[in-house]
Amino acid sequence: MQIKPLVVAVLALGAFILLGIDVIDYGEPAGLLAWEDSIVNHSSLVAWWLTWSCYIQVLVPIVVVLLIIAWRMPAWRGRIFFSIVILLLCWRGVDALQHVFARPRRLDWVVKHESAFSYPSSHAAIAAGFYGLWAWMLFLSELPRTTRIAGATLLAIFAIAICWARLALGAHYLTDLIGGILFAITLVSTGLAIVPGIVFQPVAGRASASAE
Repeated sequence: MQIKPLVVAVLALGAFILLGIDVIDYGEPAGLLAWEDSIVNHSSLVAWWLTWSCYIQVLVPIVVVLLIIAWRMPAWRGRIFFSIVILLLCWRGVDALQHVFARPRRLDWVVKHESAFSYPSSHAAIAAGFYGLWAWMLFLSELPRTTRIAGATLLAIFAIAICWARLALGAHYLTDLIGGILFAITLVSTGLAIVPGIVFQPVAGRASASAE
């Protein structure tokens, strides 16, 4: 078991719990709330499209494609299965934790109002724990350097855009998003502590690809 990822997991989990307790006791900081209010209802259509990227109707086809790739490309199977497990844990874990913290949603939802609790954000958890995880795994992969950098950059931007969309739609507070990201970091780090070879495995050809 890797010690460093385990330390990150413990720290992220501690920060997640403390933040959740704080926002339940004291609410959203006034300074953050004013900034969040200025973002609501901007580029709502784009924000709604981004929101869909974390719904089951989009995630299931992506998972199917990944499974096909895993079948055809054995070298990627570990990373693909790892990402799918983290995705499922983010989805179901956040659903359970929202009922634990029971933080009410914002009341100025744009496009569609959701009745689920607010902390942590499942979209932020999936953005970080799935799309963000793939950005990281692509960057560390054996693919050519240009492909790795371009793919990782696009996925990282996409993950950040998903989080922005939740603010633009008035769906979450910023602290909800931070909580979702912390939860995803906890899961990914725990997974890496248990099976570090999934992401950090040496792959033939990486050295030559990095030199391109």
